[in-house]
Amino acid sequence: MGNRRRVAERRKTRPAVIGGMIAVVVGGAGVAGYALFGGGAAADNGTGSTSAATDQRPKVKTGPLSATEVTTTARAFLTAWQAGQVSRAAAATDDPTAARTLLTGYTKDAHIKGVTLTAGPRTGDKVRFSVKGTVSYKGTDKPLAYDSELTVVRRMGDGKPLVDWHSSVVHPDLKDGDRLVTGEAGTPPVKALDRDGGELTTEKYPSLGPVLDGLREKYGKKAGGKAGVELRVVRGKSAQSSELSDKTLLELSKGTPGTVETTLDPALQAAAERQVARKARASVVVLRPSTGEILAAANSSKGFNTAFQGSLAPGSTMKVITSSLLIEKGLASADKKHPCPKYFTYGGWKFQNDDKFEIKDGTFKASFARSCNTAFISQAPKLENDDLTKQAQQVFGLGLNNWAIGVPSFDGAVPVQSAAPMAASLIGQGGVRMNPLNMASVSATVKAGVFRQPYLVSPKVDGRQLATASRTMSAGTLSQLRELMSYTAAYGTAAEAMAGVSGDVGAKTGSAEVDGQKKPNGWFTAYRGDLAAAGVVQAGGHGGDTAGPIVAALLKAGG
Repeated sequence: MGNRRRVAERRKTRPAVIGGMIAVVVGGAGVAGYALFGGGAAADNGTGSTSAATDQRPKVKTGPLSATEVTTTARAFLTAWQAGQVSRAAAATDDPTAARTLLTGYTKDAHIKGVTLTAGPRTGDKVRFSVKGTVSYKGTDKPLAYDSELTVVRRMGDGKPLVDWHSSVVHPDLKDGDRLVTGEAGTPPVKALDRDGGELTTEKYPSLGPVLDGLREKYGKKAGGKAGVELRVVRGKSAQSSELSDKTLLELSKGTPGTVETTLDPALQAAAERQVARKARASVVVLRPSTGEILAAANSSKGFNTAFQGSLAPGSTMKVITSSLLIEKGLASADKKHPCPKYFTYGGWKFQNDDKFEIKDGTFKASFARSCNTAFISQAPKLENDDLTKQAQQVFGLGLNNWAIGVPSFDGAVPVQSAAPMAASLIGQGGVRMNPLNMASVSATVKAGVFRQPYLVSPKVDGRQLATASRTMSAGTLSQLRELMSYTAAYGTAAEAMAGVSGDVGAKTGSAEVDGQKKPNGWFTAYRGDLAAAGVVQAGGHGGDTAGPIVAALLKAGG
């Protein structure tokens, strides 16, 4: 039965808009007359006539939904779904066709029966509910239980309240376009091992779920295992599903796993899990610059691997790449005077520094260490539109969509831009997009002097080709870049976080503004000896205060 979809090891450049969603599961025949809601309140009909005798059309109800409208709409949908009345349930949504398809597949393809839906309390326009049922396949039964949520919205045309349809209403792990399928898995399970031979599990390392899914997609058949029977999410072709691997939700009969060895260090991985757990929406990656081996990767949120697949503006950590460009072109030198005014206008945009500071008669090293935006923006008129893109691709191996780390990853994006967006890209805004894996690789490139593509599974396992950079920095540029990062770790914006991190060190902080977000995303990238790491705390604030302590702690732990 249905082969598991093969997930590519890389993603195309993601758009600048960042979003999220909530999810859920249910279906099959239910118990007639089950009381989903108490009280039995009647629905508001919202009808009436105009005062003009010539217009007897009913009024379209507008404005916020009432509590009665939300609970009545949710009750109608859940009651029909529980009773197996798919068409009736679908008609209570704002996308009957998509709802009918998924709810039909819930019973037919996922083989979920005896479903009981129990609504919880209403919160505004949302209603949470619990799902209990049985997955039954070829004589094997297994109970299934989870929680989900639906949102009620008002239809534009007539004001009728309906369930806002998304696949996540059916199960929290579903994205729009995904399906639920029960049967013999097309891909055998894998037993993933750390570099010391210990087994990697989500019980031991909670944030490794997406990584383990990706390893199964890539190596399940190659590792020699035997597939079992399971309920799983089969990903669709929509943009929001394309970066995710198929996911097992319930095993009815276990398969025989093959074995895959990874480069993860068990002590560092455990430390990374502890560090990100202390903050919401935190992600971190640790690399070995001399080889490119990924030693740890962790995320606070378990559903999406931001560490490898995130697509976020990196803020001032991008100034590491920009500095290498400016030094190579003779537009900046570590110990030479460099402008850092309060403001600089380019392409119709007025740029400024944090708290509108300025550095009078300062050096480029001082501007880098204090993260002066205008010191970089002021050089935009002297650059070609594609200079930064070429530097990122040719020296740091970024933005070419050719990394093959062993699981799906996003390889960074530095698009060619012009005018103000080009200037903004110099400080990690505009269209530039990165994740902790990319920015850890940037620090690793500075430390090693050459780009080595990060990898989680050795290329010796499957003979795949690792990405390379077309050139390296000159010795003089590299020496100055290391000097800038070392000075920042000792005396600049990274000094507080890096206090106590001894040895050959370098660091850079970053804060990236995001539309609609009160606090910026905090970034931090650094190296110590043969370790490089980078992290981000979304909506956390300045990188030195948020991601900095996470990265510094891991550099200490690995030292």
